[in-house]
Amino acid sequence: MSDQEKQFPATDEEWSAHLPPEAYRVMRQNGTERPFSSEINSLNHAGSFSCRGCGAVLFEGQSKFDSGCGWPSFDRPVHQEAMSERLDRSHGMVRIEVRCATCDSHLGHLFPDGPTETGNRYCINGICLLAI
Repeated sequence: MSDQEKQFPATDEEWSAHLPPEAYRVMRQNGTERPFSSEINSLNHAGSFSCRGCGAVLFEGQSKFDSGCGWPSFDRPVHQEAMSERLDRSHGMVRIEVRCATCDSHLGHLFPDGPTETGNRYCINGICLLAI
């Protein structure tokens, strides 16, 4: 089954039943988890990380690094089409929001201050990810 054929919740009520409450708040209501609250932040994982909402693979373990910001950080998605980007002017800031391209769940933000050759830091709410 391709990513486009995967089934995931369609309504807010279905999403609320599908996700744990905190994941629903972050992923479907554009929330943010507390810094340093996710086990994934300190997880050294050689596999991949997928979207908790739909299962789409988003990041490979080798792209993860410790940015010290309190959220899991990655320097690149598994492929550019894995995420969509939107301008986010909330909270008096101008940032680039990243969302799962498959299920449109909020994941976090992209900053141009990464330490690797990409120069990118995908700052992702750990509750949005599953280590696979």
